[in-house]
Amino acid sequence: MAKVELKAPIIEEIKGYVADAKAVVLVDYRGLTVEQDTLLRKSFRECGVVYKVYKNTYLKMAFAGTQYEALAASLEGPTAVAFSMQDEVSAAKVVAQTQKKAEALEFKAGIVDGTFYDAKGLAVVATIPSREELISKLLGSLQSPITNLARVLNQIAEAKGVA
Repeated sequence: MAKVELKAPIIEEIKGYVADAKAVVLVDYRGLTVEQDTLLRKSFRECGVVYKVYKNTYLKMAFAGTQYEALAASLEGPTAVAFSMQDEVSAAKVVAQTQKKAEALEFKAGIVDGTFYDAKGLAVVATIPSREELISKLLGSLQSPITNLARVLNQIAEAKGVA
């Protein structure tokens, strides 16, 4: 079997992830212990992020002609890729949380919602609240005035009942 025939299914697998991904984050995983890597993979699974290690040439071929083509310049040395399928910031958040326990894990680059970010930019993206968090904050803000009004009306009713 020719080398091209062996590479094709792997490249197609990557292209499938790229087509469905809302964000792609490249990380340097050198220096992680097995325990740290296992914890990282578990955290990714819980957030709906696909985390894989591929050869850089396969990634370059799969990224060619897509919005993730700019990541090809960052594909040097050992690289793992995290495809965020559900939320744009979840992959960056998981990496940032894991970095607190495993200093060896480093951002390389990423594309979130069509915008290229370097390592420093991804660290900032990781601080952005997720969609669910933003919605819950909005609902809390909308509900607060109504709750306060109900509380005031209740206090007025109690005061008039006592007097």
